[in-house]
Amino acid sequence: MTYASQVLRLAGEVAETQREQVGRAAALLVESLRAGGVVNAFGSGHSEAIAMEIAGRAGGLVPSNRLSPRDLVLYGGQPPSVLNPELERDPAVAQRIYDLAPVEPQDVFVLISSSGVNGTVVELARIVKERGHPLIALTSVRHSTQMTSRHPSGAKLLDLADVVLDNGAPYGDAILELPGGGSYGAVSTITSALLAQMMVTEAVDSLVALGETPPIYLSANVAGGDEHNRALESRYAGRIRRGA
Repeated sequence: MTYASQVLRLAGEVAETQREQVGRAAALLVESLRAGGVVNAFGSGHSEAIAMEIAGRAGGLVPSNRLSPRDLVLYGGQPPSVLNPELERDPAVAQRIYDLAPVEPQDVFVLISSSGVNGTVVELARIVKERGHPLIALTSVRHSTQMTSRHPSGAKLLDLADVVLDNGAPYGDAILELPGGGSYGAVSTITSALLAQMMVTEAVDSLVALGETPPIYLSANVAGGDEHNRALESRYAGRIRRGA
């Protein structure tokens, strides 16, 4: 079985099995947006790619922010040397990331981590819930349940979320077996991006059904895109940011 055929099969399974959870997640987005809230998406490592699917891209929601460990440098004044590969395991980083973001009570959070056990994402989830925000987790249930949490509490991301979207990735992420053991061909980015887009598009559909005009980005590479986007961004001045 080829990589493409396995990924397509898994994507179909994820789309079907997560349909109800996607609907619940979309409803949380709609509730927040109608209250003037913003969607705050966080991922580190490869999971940051999924935060980029949600925040600041063509066809997506204008009221959205991408949070990242890089915010410590971009907005917090820390030196680039702090951005080491072990940073995502440090729970102490989470409070600083939250405090640096232009967060308001009506905001909703989407935290992405396929393993769901690293200290930063678990602590950020704890802070988000402590502050009363709705929390959507995008993770691999199969992988996470086979891991030990790296957070002092022993909690995992999926333990703290209001809605869990399961990307269906296997333990270790890769789906093709090597003859001598091990595996290759990761899938979590593909299925997580699918779930992220399903969630956003269902939220947009709901807003349209309510008779509202969703604040959606046009591509900056089409005629009038820049003007359209700037006009919408001006409605959320001080609430959204587009970092590097």
